[in-house]
Amino acid sequence: MKSGVVIVKKCEGMSSQAVVFRVKKIFSADKAGHTGTLDPLATGVLPVLVGRAVKASEFMLTADKYYSATLLLGLTTDTEDITGEVLSRCEDIPKEDEVFRAASRFVGKIMQTPPMYSALKVGGKKLYELARRGVTVEREPREVTVHSIDISRTSDREYRLDVHCSKGTYIRTLCADIGAALGVGGVMKTLERTRASGYTLEDSYTLEELEGMSEEELSRVLLPTEHIFREYKKITLPDFYARLAGNGQEIYLKKIGLTAEVGERFALYNKDGFFAVGEVTQFECGLAVKPIRQF
Repeated sequence: MKSGVVIVKKCEGMSSQAVVFRVKKIFSADKAGHTGTLDPLATGVLPVLVGRAVKASEFMLTADKYYSATLLLGLTTDTEDITGEVLSRCEDIPKEDEVFRAASRFVGKIMQTPPMYSALKVGGKKLYELARRGVTVEREPREVTVHSIDISRTSDREYRLDVHCSKGTYIRTLCADIGAALGVGGVMKTLERTRASGYTLEDSYTLEELEGMSEEELSRVLLPTEHIFREYKKITLPDFYARLAGNGQEIYLKKIGLTAEVGERFALYNKDGFFAVGEVTQFECGLAVKPIRQF
């Protein structure tokens, strides 16, 4: 069974789930999943997990993201992007330095209220499903981190935002909040995810490129599951300890001559290769690395 991660360059107009469906078909996989929704309007990096690699999604969802967006000032919509129903217009656009100052106030830990048109679930229902029925529900503001915003003016009303942010950050909402801070409104006109989970646009392939590849070419672009954990330190366990770890048992660090801190994670290998991710935990008899996900 094919397993691994393929980096898709999503095109505009497709849902993330539609991309997953096509990838699943391309690789003749029994299962597949993405690692963070991109709206149909958005383009860019969408890592798709294939086969057993789907179990690695929890490790990728927490990673920071990088985006390049277009902020259009003087407009508000019900979706906070250019595709929505227009709620207000304003012709009095602030000067460039005011826009720069307003954007800078959103760098750091900020509170964001998730938009109604989002995949977030409330009471088991996705918000966008409720929004399409004309239902609005209360959403609790959530803390997110915007590590940086590089901003440049591209026209009288438009600014390019290059954003490095934590998981759970809505760029549409960031655009709307900057517009609200300026008193003129703002929407997201375009969005491209340029980096996710350490993968970039240069690592990605369009669906059309993938569909035109031979089996041999597809096997090369499907990165092995262990590649997801390439930044982790590796432990190659002797046969005895590898069998214990394979059965979910903790391996005491003193037994394998390893020094590590509580919470540190490792890629675990046996003689056949990568088989699990382990985390260091304090047990009664000392520190041990215990598998937290088997592959």
